[in-house]
Amino acid sequence: MTADASRPPALLGIDLGTSSVKVVALDLDGRLLATTSAAYPVENRRPGWAETDPAQWWRAVADAVREAMAAVTPAMPVAVGLSGQMHGLVATGADGHPLRPAMLWSDSRAVDQVATYRSLPAPLRGRLGNPLSPGMAGPMLAWLAQREPETYAATRWALQPKDWLRARLTGRFAAEPSDASATLLYDVLGDSWDLEVVDALGLDAHLLAPLLRSAGSPAGELQRGPAAELGLRTGLPVAAGAADTAAAALGSGLVEVDNAQLTIGTGLQVVTPTTRPTPESLESLAPVTHLYRSATDTGWYAMAAALNGGLVLDWVRRLLGASWADLYAAASQPPSSDDPLFLPHLNGERTPYLDPGMRGAWLRLSPRHDRERLLRAALEGVAFAIRDAMAPLRRPGRPLDDLRLAGGGTTNAGWRQLLADVLGCRLRLVDVSAASGRGAALLAARAAGLLDGPAVLRRIPPVAEPTVFPRADEVDRYDDRYAMFRSSVDALRPDRRPPIMTPESRAGRPSAN
Repeated sequence: MTADASRPPALLGIDLGTSSVKVVALDLDGRLLATTSAAYPVENRRPGWAETDPAQWWRAVADAVREAMAAVTPAMPVAVGLSGQMHGLVATGADGHPLRPAMLWSDSRAVDQVATYRSLPAPLRGRLGNPLSPGMAGPMLAWLAQREPETYAATRWALQPKDWLRARLTGRFAAEPSDASATLLYDVLGDSWDLEVVDALGLDAHLLAPLLRSAGSPAGELQRGPAAELGLRTGLPVAAGAADTAAAALGSGLVEVDNAQLTIGTGLQVVTPTTRPTPESLESLAPVTHLYRSATDTGWYAMAAALNGGLVLDWVRRLLGASWADLYAAASQPPSSDDPLFLPHLNGERTPYLDPGMRGAWLRLSPRHDRERLLRAALEGVAFAIRDAMAPLRRPGRPLDDLRLAGGGTTNAGWRQLLADVLGCRLRLVDVSAASGRGAALLAARAAGLLDGPAVLRRIPPVAEPTVFPRADEVDRYDDRYAMFRSSVDALRPDRRPPIMTPESRAGRPSAN
C-alpha cells in the first residue's frame, strides 16, 4: 500500500451494531471527520428468536462506508478497525459464506443448552467466569448442533458478527479476546479458548477461529473485491477489532479500574474496568455479572448487562404512535404514586435475573391514564431495569454513585434527570459521538503501527464534570415506585427465584450517606 502524501490520513472504524452499522472516520489526532450509519432489520421468525441475514449487514456496511468516504474527501483512509455486537453466532462454510441467518445476542432459544452447561462439573463452569445465558455463542452453537445438524455438519467456522465482517474484508478467519471471552467457550483464567468445555459440550473445537493477541492486533489486509465494493483502496491494514462494549470503553476513555459507565443503546450495559481475574476473585464475583477482556492489550472489565433498553423504548413509541421527541418529553413529567408501572422485559432478562422467560407488562392501569403516562412509565421501567442491573456491581468501597453516561439513548436532558433520580447517582456525560466506532478507529491506528497504547489514550476527549445530580425529594419518591416495581416483577416471573444480589446492594442504589 502506498499512501498519497498530498492527502491527510484518516482512520476508519466500522461498528456493526444490532440494528444498524455506524462508520466513524477520525484524523490521527482523534478528531472526528465524519460519522454515517445504515440500518437493517432484526427478524423474529419465532418466539424467542432474533436473527439477521449477514448479507444485509454487508450491504449496509458498503452504503455507510461509501457515504463516509464522500464526507471526508480529500482525506485518505489508511487503516480499518472493527467493533461489533457481542455474543452472536455466524455459522459459515470454508469460504466464509453464511449457512443460515446470524443468531443474535437477544435470541433466547438455547434454553435447553444452558441446562446442559449447568450439568458440567463445577471446575469447568467456574473457569468460564460468567453467568449462563442462552443468548451467547456457546449455547447457540450447541443448539445448532442439536436442532439443525445438517447446518452444523456443513459449518467450518463459528464466528462472532464482527469476526465474520473482518473475514469478509480480509479473507482471513480469526478471533480476538474481547469477543471470545463473551462466548461461554473461553477460559477466563487461562485467557484462551476452553477446549475442555468445548469437548464436554460435544462441540468441534476446529470451528473456533485462531485467537489473535488483542483487539489492536493486525488481522490482515483489505482484499480487492471488498475494497471495490466499499470504495476503498486494496491493501489497507485491518485491525482485529473488539466487542462493541469493549470498543466503546476504549473510545470513551473508560480504562481506570473501578470507574463505571452506563451505556444505553439497543440494550443496557454498566461497565467497570477491573484487574485480571484470579481464582479467588472469581469466587467473589456475583454470578449474574459478566467478566470479559477489554480492547486494551491486557485489560479486563466487569459488566452488568440488561437486554431491554432502546429496543424496548422503540417498540413502545411505535406501538403508541409516538415520535422519539414525544417519548422523551414524557420524562419531564413528575412521577405520581398512582402512575402505571411498566415492566420492560420483552426479551427475558440477564442481570440480575438470568431468566429468558420474563416478559413485559403495563400494570396498575386506570381510565385516567393517557398515552403520555404510558410513555413515561416505559422510560421509568427501563430506568428501574438499569437499577436492578447495577445492584450486583455495588459493594462496600464501590458504591457506583458517580457514573459516566454514554450511548445514543442518553441525549435527552429530561431522560438524563430521570435516570439520575432513579439511580441516585451523579451522572458525568461522555461527550463522545459513536464511542464504539471511535474505539474501532483507534484500534485501526494500533494495527497499522501509527499509535501505541498511551498515544491512543491521549486522543480520548475528557469526561465532563458531574452535570446531572439526583434530586433528594425525587430520589425518595422513586424509591417507593421502585419497591412497587420489584414486587410486581417478582409476582409475575415464571421463575420465582429471587435475583442474585450482594447483601449490600439489595436496595439497588447507594445509601443516602
